[in-house]
Amino acid sequence: MDPDHEATPPPVYEHTNSNDLRSRTSRSSRSGSFQSSIRQQDAFNPIPGGARSRSQSTSTYKGPHPFPPDMLKRSETYKSNGTKNTNRSGRPTLYPSESSSTLVGSALERKINDLDPVAERQDTGSRIEALRDHMRQHDIAYYVVPSEDAHGSEYIAPSDKRREWISGFTGSAGQAIISQTAAYVIVDSRYWLQAEEECDRNWVKVRAGEPGGFKDWVDWLLARADNVKIGLDARLISYEKATALNASLKLKGSKLYYPPQNLVDLIWSDKPPRSREPIYVQKKEFSGPGANEKLARLRDWIRKQRPAVPSYSKAEPKPSQIQVATLLSNLSCIAWLLNLRGDDIPFNPVFHSYLFVGLESATLFIELAKLTPEVEGYLQTLNVVPRDYNDIWTFLRRKEWGEGNVIISPQTSYAICLMMTSFRYTVLPSYVEEMKAVKSETELNGLRNAYLRDGAAFVKWLAWLDEKMGQGYDITEYEAAWRLTEYRRRNKYYMGLAYENISASGPNAALPHYSPHKATARMIDRENPYLNDSGGQYRDGTCDTTRTVHFGRPTPEQCEAFTRVLQGHIAIDTAIFPEGTSGAKLDVLARRALWQDGLNYMHGTGHGFGSFLNVHEGPQSFTSDVPLVAGHVITNEPGFYNAGKWGMRIESALAVRRVRTKGQFNGDVWLGFERLTCVPIQTKMVKEVMLSKEERQWLKDHNRRCLELLEPFLRTDKRAMKWLRREAERGIGIANAGPGGLTIDWD
Repeated sequence: MDPDHEATPPPVYEHTNSNDLRSRTSRSSRSGSFQSSIRQQDAFNPIPGGARSRSQSTSTYKGPHPFPPDMLKRSETYKSNGTKNTNRSGRPTLYPSESSSTLVGSALERKINDLDPVAERQDTGSRIEALRDHMRQHDIAYYVVPSEDAHGSEYIAPSDKRREWISGFTGSAGQAIISQTAAYVIVDSRYWLQAEEECDRNWVKVRAGEPGGFKDWVDWLLARADNVKIGLDARLISYEKATALNASLKLKGSKLYYPPQNLVDLIWSDKPPRSREPIYVQKKEFSGPGANEKLARLRDWIRKQRPAVPSYSKAEPKPSQIQVATLLSNLSCIAWLLNLRGDDIPFNPVFHSYLFVGLESATLFIELAKLTPEVEGYLQTLNVVPRDYNDIWTFLRRKEWGEGNVIISPQTSYAICLMMTSFRYTVLPSYVEEMKAVKSETELNGLRNAYLRDGAAFVKWLAWLDEKMGQGYDITEYEAAWRLTEYRRRNKYYMGLAYENISASGPNAALPHYSPHKATARMIDRENPYLNDSGGQYRDGTCDTTRTVHFGRPTPEQCEAFTRVLQGHIAIDTAIFPEGTSGAKLDVLARRALWQDGLNYMHGTGHGFGSFLNVHEGPQSFTSDVPLVAGHVITNEPGFYNAGKWGMRIESALAVRRVRTKGQFNGDVWLGFERLTCVPIQTKMVKEVMLSKEERQWLKDHNRRCLELLEPFLRTDKRAMKWLRREAERGIGIANAGPGGLTIDWD
């Protein structure tokens, strides 16, 4: 049956046990949508709105209140307006069926019920003044409102979006700093334009990283902080940052001050409540090693750590100096270690908690309402005692673990360090993060399978989009993203999206972190590249893929830039390197071809990612000095962005594997990459003359490999198979215009 004419709702692979395997397509699955001109019998009046983005869109500010009640009741994906054909000259009027007018069943219901209102930007002056009243009570000259939550999370729950609430700025990174006379929002280059659009006249927008300007918010603050008191919630800054900042402030006669309550919380009267969604077990068929095995490894590591005694001391360590436990606050580390998943933060299957691991037992601090009988029984088998989330502070203050030192990571919140005092903790890099980063064979196999299913959905969607664009339909960035999510939703083990769909055409594609809003999304045009960066969350893996395609005739400038991006992508993909090589040492490979033409991109080349966990994981990345090891997974995503015009990026996921080389110098120490992503790369924008023989062969082999691996998933979809065969077999580039301007494509 034609996917555009579904007689029944697409299947969603729901959990078979309501306590363990619930369907979670939901709170995490906020994609874009497809606007459709609904036939009369399906007509409805869409509510205008916009999607929250991966790093938030530069298009629209969603005030006055970032979290109105109806937004908190949104359905699983986004709705859309109507797709309409503009009946441009030379294109036929298409009557039979609009591009997405045939949605029925659950897909149509999701569309209608997806509330995503966009309100007008409001005046934040009253909020700032209310905050200043509390600042004066504590004699605070500056009050810092960070983006992070108490666990240092990149993505945070609505109840933790304090910086967004006070400033109106919705980006995923940036600080708000309020003084008695001004308010500042400090953002890096990714968010310069977004801050200008979203923040009202009460805010001074500071461009961190601007040539000749300040490097970051700390640099900006130190330039002003002479003999003053700077307020900050100690839960929202890490030990690492707080100690460095305190040392710098001391030289200027200033200091950090930690009010007993967060000052934003005191004035945020309608703050959303914390999630109480149940947690569930990630079974061994997906995780590989069991939680008992992981806890045993962690305890062995604790026992091997040096006692907290001065290096010059020759005396036997006291019992109070022995390392006896570790305290984890990173949410993905806790979820991975215990083989548990939750639903507290959009797109991230984690849950708010702290985990204290002693040598014999462990304590999980969590909202007890999240524990089902099944999970309670599971924790008993691990000798993990659950306690209320807020009991962590009583536990630390009373030092309930007894004698001995507790190991924490540098990213632990400074509030925990203040509660424990420096004599009771040792700061070491997170061993759990190190363990989690090296995927087991079970996790790697799961990722391979997840990327195949996700790639099949991507291909079905690309075939649909290519057909509709070729038929003359006008499709918005928003509706294209919606349709892609609907294809993903049919996949086995689908749990939602890994992040907000980045679906961008024209100048929007020049914004690396743009995501479309329904009310402001552009039509995908045929003169510029279209970029889609998206991925699904599956029980067996987290996916992250970017492809850039062109639906018209690309310009020579676009072709040259895309070819350079592709060359960088191939250079990383084919790299062979010895043990001990970090991602940072390989980063130049992705940029070399671009640099030859004086081009570059300002974001990282790639990041680690989880196994049904966060889409961004460390410690490995192409900016990190941590050596890559077999079992690491990492994305490969060079790009180029022509500001105000167009942008492009190619992203594939890689796994680090051992390889055999011809020379095997120093033995079995050589590493390379296995490509997990299985989505063709369009050849239309590639200039074949710029490629080496090896690069041309790599491109052909990749697209043919996609055909070979995805065919079993697509045999019943004639449109997708036709499109995939065409992409696998077509030549590289596009023919020059002939006499009279006649153009011929490989199709």
